[in-house]
Amino acid sequence: ITVNPNDKSFEIEVGTPPTSALILKEVGVAKGSGEPSTNIIGNLTVDQLKSIAKGKESALSAQTMKAAAMIVSGSCGQMGVKIEGKTAKKFQAEVREGTWDAQLDGPLRE
Repeated sequence: ITVNPNDKSFEIEVGTPPTSALILKEVGVAKGSGEPSTNIIGNLTVDQLKSIAKGKESALSAQTMKAAAMIVSGSCGQMGVKIEGKTAKKFQAEVREGTWDAQLDGPLRE
């Protein structure tokens, strides 16, 4: 909320939902896992991961889809959500190796 004290006008800016909320919506559960390393609550496809990254593009510091996918997958790992059946760490290692370059190539913002 931005208030102009001179004329008492104000402006409200609504941001995007938290990344965790977007992940939970995609997975279809109400809350994340209390034990993410042992209790997996869901699985995302790379396309779902990209959709979340696109939804958060204004809030992420990433310039590429690959970098945005790394950020979002980190949130998945903290919540007990796998990506393409892999843990977040395994998925991130594959992204670094180039396994997902065909799907994650290009800029985040168009």
